[in-house]
Amino acid sequence: MILSELSGQSLGHRTVSYDDRTTILYALCAGATADELDLVWETRLRPLPSLATSLGLWAVEAAGNLGAYDRTRSLHVGQRLAMLSPLPPTADIAMTAQIDAVWDKGRAAIVELGVRSSYFELGYTIFLPGMGGFGGESGPQVSDVAPFEPTGSVLVRTTENLALLYRLTGDRHPVHVDPVTAASNGFERPILHGLCTLAVGVYAVAGAIGAHPADLTSLAARFAAPVFPGQVLEVRTSNSEGQAVRFDVTSGGVAVLKDGTASFTGTSD
Repeated sequence: MILSELSGQSLGHRTVSYDDRTTILYALCAGATADELDLVWETRLRPLPSLATSLGLWAVEAAGNLGAYDRTRSLHVGQRLAMLSPLPPTADIAMTAQIDAVWDKGRAAIVELGVRSSYFELGYTIFLPGMGGFGGESGPQVSDVAPFEPTGSVLVRTTENLALLYRLTGDRHPVHVDPVTAASNGFERPILHGLCTLAVGVYAVAGAIGAHPADLTSLAARFAAPVFPGQVLEVRTSNSEGQAVRFDVTSGGVAVLKDGTASFTGTSD
């Protein structure tokens, strides 16, 4: 199959299982503390909704397996989440997935993947450097939005072993653990998962605005730069009452997550 034929391609069905250990581990990776018992104790557990972004990763692998591009040279650059129903603490979740669109950006291509279940809808944006120029549509233009003007921020220090722990939630790509693989991809050492950075970011956003992190209803962000375990992240927010929270994440003055929006129960998109 060739890249220009991928749009609309079904990626099939998958049932993904997880238990309370995964739910708790994910919350700990995001930053949950011992006094948040409903995030870390199985007797009253409320999963963080962003756990869904990890559950749908099988679709990214399935798209790469179609053979239209080298998935080792693909980059996960954007993530979307819409919650339809709260996640159970442990479950077997049936999902379907397809390639929603393929855009020709000239020097690169963009592949948009959609994953759907009765609990959530997910969107993964995959960037393919050097794969454009095949004569396809360029896709929608980015609409003008008001400049992001943060009104608050919080500092989060990631731990040196965070990538090692987050791997156990499901994403075991060697770039997050093996120095040789990291070096072959141009990194000085193994990097943190983008979805882990997103989990840390949205958890911090909830705390910054006084929302419960398990009350997340929607989320979107773009991945802008890698994070190394141990780095300090600055999560900046701009919240207008009754509206989705805008946020970004920087480290050392470099943006690592951009164009973030998050809604919680009581806010709107």
